[in-house]
Amino acid sequence: MIRSAALMRSAWPERLARIVLAILGGYAFTYAFTAALARLLPMARVDALVTASLLSFIVYLAFLLWAFTAASLRRVTLAMAAAIPLAAIGFWPQVLELLS
Repeated sequence: MIRSAALMRSAWPERLARIVLAILGGYAFTYAFTAALARLLPMARVDALVTASLLSFIVYLAFLLWAFTAASLRRVTLAMAAAIPLAAIGFWPQVLELLS
């Protein structure tokens, strides 16, 4: 019984990290994905925005579920890093306006 309590106690930091990465990282990834998709879809701006926004719910749910089933915490962290290029695609025109 003592051994299992020690194993459970040592698993808490990884569980907490997965929870934080799933919620906050999933939000950041979904936000960047939605912005990039709305920019890249070949349709009217309003239609692209609505389509990307509707798909964002599925993307966020998929990221949440995957964050808890991924083999390692490192994979979840690397997937979060994938939000950076997506954000660059989605927000590039705004960045150019700020720099001009």
